[in-house]
Amino acid sequence: MKILLINDYATPTGGAEISTLTLRDLLCQKGHDVRLFSSSVQISGQKPLADYYCFGTTSRFRTLLQTVNIFAWFRLRQVLKEFKPDVVHVILFLTQLSPLILPLLKNIPCLLQVVWYRSICPLGTKRLPNNSICQVKVGKPCYVNHCLPLKDFLPLMLQMKLLESWHFVFDLIVANSDYVKTVFEKENIKVSDVIYHGVPKREIRSNLSSIPLVGFAGRLVPEKGVDLLIRAFNQAIKVVPNAQLLIAGSGSEDKNLKNLIKELNLNSSVQMLGYIPQKKLASTFNQVWLQVVPSLWAEPFGMAAVEAIISGIPVIASKTGGLQEIIEDGITGILISPGDEQALSSALIKLLTNDDLTKKMGKAAQKVALTKFTEEIMIDKFFTIYNKLLNNN
Repeated sequence: MKILLINDYATPTGGAEISTLTLRDLLCQKGHDVRLFSSSVQISGQKPLADYYCFGTTSRFRTLLQTVNIFAWFRLRQVLKEFKPDVVHVILFLTQLSPLILPLLKNIPCLLQVVWYRSICPLGTKRLPNNSICQVKVGKPCYVNHCLPLKDFLPLMLQMKLLESWHFVFDLIVANSDYVKTVFEKENIKVSDVIYHGVPKREIRSNLSSIPLVGFAGRLVPEKGVDLLIRAFNQAIKVVPNAQLLIAGSGSEDKNLKNLIKELNLNSSVQMLGYIPQKKLASTFNQVWLQVVPSLWAEPFGMAAVEAIISGIPVIASKTGGLQEIIEDGITGILISPGDEQALSSALIKLLTNDDLTKKMGKAAQKVALTKFTEEIMIDKFFTIYNKLLNNN
């Protein structure tokens, strides 16, 4: 089968990008001809690993480009003529490639995989400036609620209109969690299936480190709640003074977080590791006692949590979004209310003072991961969808 994957980015940096690259490589190993079309944008210094590229940018002109990217239209038209795919699988396209590419897909069996809220929210987070979850439809409220400045509001409303006009090109839509499926169906967008991101099988992590180690891996942006984690950890080390916190990632909050660590006098207890490539992350966190996913927004899925539990590492996570489908409270980790510093501190203390409980949760976590979140499960489900697309057309 000839399959064309379309994604805004092709760097091995984010959950959606890593999953897309994995999907391509594994389907190719099974004998299919699978190619990836993306923008040329580099993230965290990583070069894109696509088969086909078009112009992309992270400059101040990105808002205009993601509304109408004529470069993407011309390049994709050429790729479709040359490659002639049996199926097109679209993941992200609204932050670089733009809805302008959609008319090119109207006569090809086409799948949309929704991995966040960008199709129904210009910010992609469904999160208001006051940190509450947005409950209204895209439109005037995006400006009135101060989510978008006027200079971005107008082109992004045009983008949403273009998407609405051409949304019919998608023959099937799948989501990466039941939570995302529910959110989209409230917007009257039919989602046929849920396919979780899959990760490689791993041996259970080696013995715990001699000192209690806590890990965080992800983008350092406000909605990830890393500042909350640092404050909660500051409370926890009053009970577990030898505990250490490892923070892997980069982003806009990097400087603020370093200042917070200095302000709380945690320089000897918290290590900022910077961006770590996904392939090295497992070895970096091999001996951590637990990982934390303290998100303040409704995570569509939670790749960091899955990466942890597949290695037998229990997770303390916010009880929101797709994270609730990954972590079983009290069995494979602990779920806390988003933004609850005291609850997070208590959860940290509970696991850092009981290594037997931590190990027990870790073993249970890996057992769950192997039944729900492996690459093989993901590949089989997508191939079933591709065949369904071909049969329907």
